[in-house]
Amino acid sequence: MEAQQDTVRLDPLGRDIHGEAEQIRRLGASATLVELPAGVRAWYVSEFDVLKQLLRDPRVSKDPRRHWPAWQRGEFRDSWLLTWLDRENMLCSYGEDHKRLRKLVAPAFTARRTAAMLPRVERITGELLDAMERDAERDGTLDLRSAFAHPLPMNVICELFGVPEDQRPEMKRLMDLIMDTTLTAEQAGQTAVDMMAAFTALAEAKRAEPGEDLTSVLVSARDEEGDALSEKELLDTLLLMIGAGHETTVNLIGNAVHALLTHPDQLQLVREGRASWDDAVEETLRWAPSIANLPLRFAVEQIELPDGTTIRQGDAIVSTIASANRDPAKYGDTAAEFDILRTDGEHLSFGHGVHFCLGAPLARMEARTALPALFDRFPKLSLAQPAEEPPQVPSAIAFGYAELPVRPLG
Repeated sequence: MEAQQDTVRLDPLGRDIHGEAEQIRRLGASATLVELPAGVRAWYVSEFDVLKQLLRDPRVSKDPRRHWPAWQRGEFRDSWLLTWLDRENMLCSYGEDHKRLRKLVAPAFTARRTAAMLPRVERITGELLDAMERDAERDGTLDLRSAFAHPLPMNVICELFGVPEDQRPEMKRLMDLIMDTTLTAEQAGQTAVDMMAAFTALAEAKRAEPGEDLTSVLVSARDEEGDALSEKELLDTLLLMIGAGHETTVNLIGNAVHALLTHPDQLQLVREGRASWDDAVEETLRWAPSIANLPLRFAVEQIELPDGTTIRQGDAIVSTIASANRDPAKYGDTAAEFDILRTDGEHLSFGHGVHFCLGAPLARMEARTALPALFDRFPKLSLAQPAEEPPQVPSAIAFGYAELPVRPLG
């Protein structure tokens, strides 16, 4: 991170997200103006309570078409933001539009439906662990991300939405690109084109041959009740649900494994029954959130923060989850420590308010299934390069490991 005049510039590669957060916090303001990749100026909120309030404040919108003058002027459409903001789905909507779109998708993520997914998650987990065991016996060292943390949620969400096997590699490629905040204008534009092509192909396949999957349900809602969902809203909703449905869980699993292997005392607490896997999952979500900085929200009107900072109408705001989740004012002097017995484990990793993540129960269930199964199958699991920090994904948004080399058999 480097300073440019009065504005702090975030690293597009996300190489030290927590270090950036700490440096900005030391500036002492509730919110600091920062520069995101591609020159986007936005408010970075350091305090948990302030961010939590803004996330539920009706004066804060997620619709750039209505509430961000820069977007209305055509700015930043040749950047990585194109794949994030040029969308008509729950993530980029406000007010009644958001309620309408969320209502269409919410029934798919009820507690009952999530519980019904458990056998599927257990089956996929077992299949991946079998493959890991075979590969470990042959090679010794594996990349946990590519062997386990990534394919588990990707296969779960693709089964849920009926994505055919031959389309899944393209889905993986596109989801990785969405999180990459180093994309050039040409790459961002091509990614947007490729995304629409992929989801158009998926929707057309379900029109021709509908199934019991959620894509078929959404296509039916679009075709039978055209006023409920436009074609672009359908495609953008599929992008959001499939993208969010796997990316957060990929990093959650990888971050949890890395945290537990680098904090063996914490892993021992779980193994001895003095803490639960739920405790480990929630502390990972707090300490190493899968999404560190979520773009963007916009001030519908001028907002005065408790310390006197003024966010002007039309200003952009980044949801600084990684910073808020380690705020000493919320968690005390141990805010930066990984402690699964923490008494106040509240966090903002799934958002807050009307945009709270619908898929949170599914992500938690996948992690609670994957982690004990992994450590039970491989009780001697260890990092292959314990002295080295694994490479981070190249993103100012996501927080996770691009690779996580491990030795499953010790």
